[in-house]
Amino acid sequence: MTTLVEQPGAAASPAQAAAAATEAILSAAVDGTHRGVVVNSPPGAGKSTLVVRAALELAAAGHPLMVIAQTNAQVDDLVDRLATAEAELPVGRLHSSEPKPYDPVLDRHPSVRTSAKPADLAGLDVVVSTAAKWAWVSSEERWRHAIVDEAYQMRSDALLAVAGLFERALFVGDPGQLDPFSQVGAEQWAGQAHDPSASAVSTLLAHNPQLPQHRLPVSWRLPHSAAALVSEAFYPYTPFRSGTGPGDRRLAFGAPADGSPWDAVLDEAADAGWGLLELPAARTPRTDPEAVAAVARLVHRMLEREGRTHGERDGSGGGAVLGPERIAVGTAHRDQAAAVRAALAGYASAEGDGRAARVTVDTANRLQGREFDVTVVLHPLSGRPDATEFHLETGRLCVLASRHRHACVVVCRAGVAELLDDHPATEPVQLGPASWAPDGWEAHQAVLSQLAEHRVPLA
Repeated sequence: MTTLVEQPGAAASPAQAAAAATEAILSAAVDGTHRGVVVNSPPGAGKSTLVVRAALELAAAGHPLMVIAQTNAQVDDLVDRLATAEAELPVGRLHSSEPKPYDPVLDRHPSVRTSAKPADLAGLDVVVSTAAKWAWVSSEERWRHAIVDEAYQMRSDALLAVAGLFERALFVGDPGQLDPFSQVGAEQWAGQAHDPSASAVSTLLAHNPQLPQHRLPVSWRLPHSAAALVSEAFYPYTPFRSGTGPGDRRLAFGAPADGSPWDAVLDEAADAGWGLLELPAARTPRTDPEAVAAVARLVHRMLEREGRTHGERDGSGGGAVLGPERIAVGTAHRDQAAAVRAALAGYASAEGDGRAARVTVDTANRLQGREFDVTVVLHPLSGRPDATEFHLETGRLCVLASRHRHACVVVCRAGVAELLDDHPATEPVQLGPASWAPDGWEAHQAVLSQLAEHRVPLA
């Protein structure tokens, strides 16, 4: 049986619970005897902070280590964080031989050494690179310790390619995020313990069920209004709570509402943390023109009404301007994102105000790991004639619903609940290792049930 480490009781404050969990994780990573330790993290729980702290403590204890991330952006961010936290720590950034292989921001750290050759970084306390780059490194000399960041985004075949490089590892990841991406089909292995398309953590635990599992119990990103829903819908096996309580964060608009549905749903989201702008039921193209226009107008009105956010980060209590850099639009498909960008650019051009064009608009895959004050989401099932495996993937909706610190507004056509009822799952059930992801139908219905309480119809 997998060892689930006991968490602090509910009576502990969020800060106490998070601190106790972190100390237990660090103790297991530095002084533990297991070859692997798994840490499950909800959105905004301080996962990167934990990885940096664990690396610093291992290095301070005389344990040089390798750090494995999944993308170059993640690697650069970790190296920058490590060098900022400990300016004297020698850190290696192992990169590819391509032009401009790393973020130039790393050049400002004297302690960071960059190279495409592992030999150039030999003897450094910490060496960081992507799983793809580590796969080309010789395993003649093994690292005593390793940290695998974003372990649920790592496919098990990628873990197999680097497993010979280290003896012990700390695996840190978010079980609610999108599944690892694969360009080739892996149906013939589905449900088996050696499925190469499964996440590294799933395969690791299937073969090593005795490994201890910890979890970070607090999300510092999600507000009190969102944590319970996201936890229950997407993290039934690793529940968490918000680091803030009711009223600790506020979103207010300087300009009054004009009586339109757009302003009504913005006020509902500001008050309750959630808002649903519901368009009439219809089957539409994927780039539904009415839904795209509604999303763009929501963003435009948000900027026009001069919002301000108030929360625990405010030193003076005056709040912060809700600027375009703190707003994001999330979609399921790239063509939807492109259509929204074009609509926002139209507002910017027509009114000579470029703010709308500076709002982040992207797919769930590319928004993963990012944080904003307010998000506007085009529901993955809006206007669809069917409910496919892609659109029902729990990680996609989880990412879209968990990027915000203050409020999330969902734009969706009516009829999604009925669509789910009319299209039961058709994918074959695979016998084998248990999945950390909840059932897609249940997760979608749970979110829809919550959103229904904050519905504003657009006739």
